[in-house]
Amino acid sequence: MRTKLVMLLALALGITGLVAQSPGAKPLRIYVIDVEGGNAQLWVSPSGESMVIDTGNGPGAAAVRDADRIMAAVKDAGVTQIDHLITTHFHVDHVGGLTELATRIPIKEFIDHGPNVQPNTQMDDYLRKYAEVYARVKHTVPKTGDRIPVSGLDWRIVSVTGRPLKTPLPGAPGAGRPNPYCGRFVRHDVNPVSGGPLGNTEDEQSVASVVTSGKFRVLYLGDFDWNQEFELMCPTNPIGIVDLFIASRHGQPSSNSELLVHAVRPRAIVMNNGPRKGGQPSAMTVLLSSPRLEDLWQMHFAFLGGQEYASPGLFIANTEDTTVPLAPISAPARGTGGTPAPAHNGPAYWIKISAQADGSFAITNSRNGFSKTY
Repeated sequence: MRTKLVMLLALALGITGLVAQSPGAKPLRIYVIDVEGGNAQLWVSPSGESMVIDTGNGPGAAAVRDADRIMAAVKDAGVTQIDHLITTHFHVDHVGGLTELATRIPIKEFIDHGPNVQPNTQMDDYLRKYAEVYARVKHTVPKTGDRIPVSGLDWRIVSVTGRPLKTPLPGAPGAGRPNPYCGRFVRHDVNPVSGGPLGNTEDEQSVASVVTSGKFRVLYLGDFDWNQEFELMCPTNPIGIVDLFIASRHGQPSSNSELLVHAVRPRAIVMNNGPRKGGQPSAMTVLLSSPRLEDLWQMHFAFLGGQEYASPGLFIANTEDTTVPLAPISAPARGTGGTPAPAHNGPAYWIKISAQADGSFAITNSRNGFSKTY
């Protein structure tokens, strides 16, 4: 009998070993797509279910360009429909390509924060077209704390309409602990950056997410601002520790405070910046000094940070800007214009994340094929 039990145990262990050594479940894949200082991301869960977050610039020629770039990622991922699409907020660099994209591929569910809080003639007309698109399918307006049902992922909404999560995420490592960075927080006047009254712009309405796939965790807050980060993260940290932080507001210093970035302790940061948008020295200093950070990946060289505050070229997806100054350049005063960013209307490169259930992940720069595993 004992011999038989030993044989059965050995057989069981052998089967377990075979399972452990097999390829197993597919990874979570995230494409952070270059939309010229806007935002667009394609997520494909291990089950194959898809999510797009934001659709880049528009309307007009920029919408066609950015829809082309999203569809290139869609083709690479082998996706035939978009199961869910989150619009974090209604600024043209985040929603402008939506109606164009909807003509290219079926979209099953549209998710947003509800009514636009910064009405203007152009956006009002555009959002009427958006409403015609989502009227034919499912339209969801989530609340803070809600889950978005994506098979294989735990997708949590941690802020929407300016109402940040105040209770710890269940099971999140480090969630609920006092945040040691709150004591030295200083509020910023973000009105000039937001373009409207404090707390009453589209930025502050952002649909913000924490996504978990196995042990791998990602934080993306849209254009959530500096002062809102205090409301979310103090006095205790409800988010906990994450593996990947997709930088807020394109890596600008009107977001990305120490009390957020250093408290969530990402191993890697991806910054979807433009050549003249994001990457200022004060923001880069916070990002690059975050505890546990191994690498910061950028969509473009940032002229506002210069080479002094840039990641190594291997980690930068698009390098059409060949004359980046060594020292940072100053951003022009609001409303005064300034030197336009270099034209970049042809093919663009993405940054791709591939994450396993055990928490390991790889990031790849599609421009040069450089990849690093974490």
